[in-house]
Amino acid sequence: MLPTDYLLLSSPSHCCPLVLSPSRYRAFTFSLTFLLYTSFHLSRKPISIVKSELHKNCSALNELSTASSSQLSNLHTAAECSWKPFDKSNYKQLLGAMDYSFLCAYAVGMFLSGIIGERLPIRLYLTFGMLMSGLFTCLFGLGYIYNIHSLGFYIFVQVANGLVQTTGWPSVVTCIGNWFGKGRRGLIMGIWNSHTSVGNILGSLIAGYWVSSNWGLSFIVPGLIIAAMGIICFLFLIEREHSTQHGSNTTWKQQKNMVQTLLGKVNIPHHSILEKCIAFIFLTVCFAFSLQGVIEFSLCLLFAKLVSYTFLFWLPLYITKTAHLDAKKAGDLSTLFDVGGIVGGILAGVISDKLGKRATTCAVMLLLAAPIVSMLLVCGGLVNGPYALITTAVAADLGTHKSLKGNARALSTVTAIIDGTGSVGAAIGPLLAGVLSSQGWDQVFYMLMAADFLALLLLLRLVTKELTSANVVKPRSGSTTVE
Repeated sequence: MLPTDYLLLSSPSHCCPLVLSPSRYRAFTFSLTFLLYTSFHLSRKPISIVKSELHKNCSALNELSTASSSQLSNLHTAAECSWKPFDKSNYKQLLGAMDYSFLCAYAVGMFLSGIIGERLPIRLYLTFGMLMSGLFTCLFGLGYIYNIHSLGFYIFVQVANGLVQTTGWPSVVTCIGNWFGKGRRGLIMGIWNSHTSVGNILGSLIAGYWVSSNWGLSFIVPGLIIAAMGIICFLFLIEREHSTQHGSNTTWKQQKNMVQTLLGKVNIPHHSILEKCIAFIFLTVCFAFSLQGVIEFSLCLLFAKLVSYTFLFWLPLYITKTAHLDAKKAGDLSTLFDVGGIVGGILAGVISDKLGKRATTCAVMLLLAAPIVSMLLVCGGLVNGPYALITTAVAADLGTHKSLKGNARALSTVTAIIDGTGSVGAAIGPLLAGVLSSQGWDQVFYMLMAADFLALLLLLRLVTKELTSANVVKPRSGSTTVE
């Protein structure tokens, strides 16, 4: 007979049972999901590093326009200035369009990903997404090897990659939420969410290593890494204890009744499978948004992600153009923003656990971040702190709210809706940066400051409620202001 503090866990293939203590398996799941999502961000980062290589500074060639044709030809052969079609004067708009195509597809796909993912085994859903993401990331790099200069090809790869990458976030948050309770959730999620910054840093270093010699490998190597991690996910990920693997999950009729109780009687058409699916998705989204705090935190995340992803996709190019550094050095320097993000995410979690006030913690950090958006290390901490807190601890709090009546899988939907709304801002920010940077980089920073203040304003109602409510949740409970 096994000791009471041990659990019998089945391996994914169900071929042999594993006997592990709950604490050790939680640590394993924590580490595995950390590495899995690190590979997602690692595969997103190369495009920002390669931008400065796709369009180099060709002013030296222009100054030599009076040189003999033979001399100029030799110089072109040695330099190979820019990569078509990004060799034109509108290259910033084209690069912005590539960012927008990825992030727009990611934002749209995220709203559906959580709803689909909660009805499929997390292990298989996540494995599929990682393998496909590895394929499309490698395809982008193959554009260099096979000398592809079609903008449509790169846009297609970005859109496809954006869609399959939506499988990652709802899956890993649901998995980590299944293994960790509410106690000290802010601290645990703050440490765990540093995978975002760690992935960005590793992606910058890996892509920077090859960017000047063969930028195709800057994509192919991260693509192979995320595909390999997908195989590891398939072999080792277990989303919950075996004893609760088939626990109480809300059926169609139960979820329909929950939604109708909250929103009033709604007629769900039964004439076709398509109509039923559309109605179900609509009711699920409405139900998630009806939870107190979901709308405010979702819209706040929209502007917080706008700032964070503008730095993610444009910071290396900004450093290259203003500091006149090569692509590798600019990529290395841009990691300061992500180093600050690691500290900021952990700090936000610790403070919110201590005070029991998630919204207030986010608001104070956003207020401090607005005036110093140009200070990479500090700004990274103050911007990514609220971003990390909302996408992890806050989403987990809302996804396990008492009104969900124990429906653990609702966490995937709530997480996807919050992050999906935030991803709209992630799509808008880099696109606006591409347009505004043509008028000067100062305009980009003004936009980032405005977005930061808007994120702050959207939290004021929740902050007021936290500070004035007599029923403030105690620090250890891990809940937000949703009572």
